[in-house]
Amino acid sequence: MRRAFTSVEAARRAAKRRLPAAVYEYVDGGKEGDTTAAANERAFSRILFSPKVCTGITQADTSVWVLGRRIAMPLIIAPTGFIRIVHADGELGVARAAAAAGIPIAMSTVCGEPAGAVQRVNPDTWFQLYMLGGRDGARFSIDIARHAGCRVLVVTVDVAALTFRDRVTRPLPSNVSLRTCLAFFPEAWCKPRWLASFLRGGLTMRAPNAPRNADGSEMTLAEIGKQIVAAAPSWHDLEWIRRQWDGPLVVKGVLRVDDAHRAVAIGANAISVSNHGGKVLDGTPASVSVLPEVVDAVGKKTEVFLDGGVRRGADVVRACALGAKAVLIGRPYLWGLAAAGESGVVDVLTLFQRGTSATLAALGCPSIAEIDPTWLRPLPEQGQWNEIGASNASSPC
Repeated sequence: MRRAFTSVEAARRAAKRRLPAAVYEYVDGGKEGDTTAAANERAFSRILFSPKVCTGITQADTSVWVLGRRIAMPLIIAPTGFIRIVHADGELGVARAAAAAGIPIAMSTVCGEPAGAVQRVNPDTWFQLYMLGGRDGARFSIDIARHAGCRVLVVTVDVAALTFRDRVTRPLPSNVSLRTCLAFFPEAWCKPRWLASFLRGGLTMRAPNAPRNADGSEMTLAEIGKQIVAAAPSWHDLEWIRRQWDGPLVVKGVLRVDDAHRAVAIGANAISVSNHGGKVLDGTPASVSVLPEVVDAVGKKTEVFLDGGVRRGADVVRACALGAKAVLIGRPYLWGLAAAGESGVVDVLTLFQRGTSATLAALGCPSIAEIDPTWLRPLPEQGQWNEIGASNASSPC
């Protein structure tokens, strides 16, 4: 019988052993020198707790209201595309694990499963929107999300260009064909468990929720990558999206107070403070270092989320103490999925739930709803949040 992971880091190590190097880099790597990816994780270690003693609290309530619905803990599955490449269980396995944990899943526009199938597995499914094909393409995907019963629309706004990574072993093929599979085969052959899982899922990598080409065919991976950059949304586009979508709207990818104010002005119900996990622009600040100023600016007008660098329940508590309503995680659940499929995701989410509850109890705080900055030591100066040593700067997070 497989032993459950004892930490998120253990899931990460297991994922690295199981995946071909190029697939692991797809999940784990940031951009260019990985400075931002490393800073995201490092910044949490600079946030210190101030516990109360003799409170008599041994268990804490981790549940929280997020966009009008109570969830079991302040955690949301972040949208990531084409995750079947790490394991055949794919998005449906992740959605089942999230539903069992009592939390939402934000599925990507380039999810490999139809939105309706994901929503049937997890009733609290959110739909993340890229404006593939401009407004016509966005309308196509919004209609799919609406008809599937997705509850929340998440618009990712921080991908206006694609930079590169300094350390790349072999890039993933931009299309899946017999030729590209044969070229990739020597690397995959060394990882037989992954190869068997991938082949079990079939060679075709679909994006059924993305808009179609002019001839009615589905976009390829290469076409989608180009369209994500070519159709980066403007503020006028966000105003238009707000008019198209009646439900809760999240703007994901905000790192500036002025942008936070604009998101509130167009009617966003929530903002996710995010640098895309360091996967778009290297050299941006750690997400959590920006969180306090965004919360101070707009936290009374809209819900504020955070993603980037969250690795344990204690990080969830830190973010919530700084004013985040919830956090989104990407790499941690992908490591669990890569290492052990759906059951690996269950392990990772269980670790987060237990870690969040245990941290609250150790602080003497009865619930996540009552955590605030008074449970923290004085925060670092702004210039100290993102300091990282040379050895850490080269370590992917």
